[in-house]
Amino acid sequence: MTHPSAPPELQYVPLAQEHLDRIMAIEVEAYPEPWTRGMFVDELRNPRSHFDVVFLDEALVGYGGFWLVLDEAHITSVTVCRDQRGRGYGRRLMEHLLERARTVGARLATLEVRMSNLTARNLYLSLGFRPVGIRKDYYPRSHEDAMVMLAELT
Repeated sequence: MTHPSAPPELQYVPLAQEHLDRIMAIEVEAYPEPWTRGMFVDELRNPRSHFDVVFLDEALVGYGGFWLVLDEAHITSVTVCRDQRGRGYGRRLMEHLLERARTVGARLATLEVRMSNLTARNLYLSLGFRPVGIRKDYYPRSHEDAMVMLAELT
């Protein structure tokens, strides 16, 4: 029996073609410069990509992944659908990705995050990431800068 205050059970499943329609619906509502369907198809084909979708019961509530390059996990996406945000699922997804990165040999994790995305930046700081640089004009449509963040996983 589950304790009433226990967090809901999330399931992490490797990205598959059958998830793309639901992922694209979340992607376009979540970002001013969303990934294209082709970019997600590339994740399916890329042997360096470790990309999972997150289910709460039957509902796909988020997705995220990283590329493993030597001993570095480069986080490429961490996304939770709008109506499920604020429930800790983004944190749990990040913890899942970082643990998965450790198990495949990553010693470092890096990511870029919009300068204006204070919620994500604070999450990453709380998970041990630190700012290490700025990528000027990183986002092509908005010309917004990205903060580069790094965490040691050892």
